[in-house]
Amino acid sequence: MKAARTFSDYVCLTQLRANDSQAFDVLFHQFAPGLCRFATSHLKSAADAEEVVQDCFLKLWEKRHELTDDVVFKTYLYTSAYHAILKQLRRQQYWVFEDCHEEILIEENFLSSQAEFHELEQLYQAALAQLPPRRREIFTLSRQRGLSYANIAQELNISVKSVETQMTHALKFLRIYFRAHGISLILLLALLSAVE
Repeated sequence: MKAARTFSDYVCLTQLRANDSQAFDVLFHQFAPGLCRFATSHLKSAADAEEVVQDCFLKLWEKRHELTDDVVFKTYLYTSAYHAILKQLRRQQYWVFEDCHEEILIEENFLSSQAEFHELEQLYQAALAQLPPRRREIFTLSRQRGLSYANIAQELNISVKSVETQMTHALKFLRIYFRAHGISLILLLALLSAVE
């Protein structure tokens, strides 16, 4: 399997499950540089970023037999990196406060995460408010209530195609909006749902 810019996630997964290291190399060459830039932008340390990325790929290899057939490696790796970055930042914060009393440290972490969540939630709500009313309703039914496109279409008495079109436009706008704020939409939605 040649290292190409485009490849099938399913083909890669099949080969990974067959212990094919070439498939692993393809994924590494495809995503490692971007993941390193992503991690460095948050950790401000190239060495820490490389360690995070290496850990992500190590975990990918170790869990290759547990991955679902519909895995999207880009999403999987960036989400994995994001969680590793948060863990690293928490560890750094712990070192800063390690001389503090344990209750103060716990309270500091709680307040920090609550404040961050509140800021993200406000940004998310501000973005939603800029969507046209029908588009916002469809997006909310999909992402916050977890309804399928078919169920949304039935509830709103519109076609599934209309739901798909509205969701495509909503996601495009939100990606651009959050990218302008230095945040990935996928990671934002994952973080908000994890904290809730």
